[in-house]
Amino acid sequence: MKSLLLVAHGSRRAASNDEVRDLTEQLRQQAQGRYAQVNCAFLELAEPSIPDGIEACIQAGAQEITVLPYFLSAGRHVAEDIPQEVAIKQQEYPQLKIEIAPYLGSTTQMSELLLAHVAE
Repeated sequence: MKSLLLVAHGSRRAASNDEVRDLTEQLRQQAQGRYAQVNCAFLELAEPSIPDGIEACIQAGAQEITVLPYFLSAGRHVAEDIPQEVAIKQQEYPQLKIEIAPYLGSTTQMSELLLAHVAE
């Protein structure tokens, strides 16, 4: 079973975390057939944490997990923190495939998306 884990920074502002949860629900509805489950996790300031998010996927039966960093640039969190968190779970479950997808801001479609967004 394949799972998608959307990873955001997390915020002290509950409404911001709820936006990520709402996006996760939209992804869940649109990912039918590609991912059996879609969940979210947060680097800090909100729950679940990345390790807890990965664990939830595993406990639900995931055999492959794709971690999608919901970040616009490759700062320390994308380059170091998220890979470190994922590596801990990968060592705990070496039989599972856990991969980190390219962060959101790296998509070649970002400029098109921004232009479409401001045109709305």
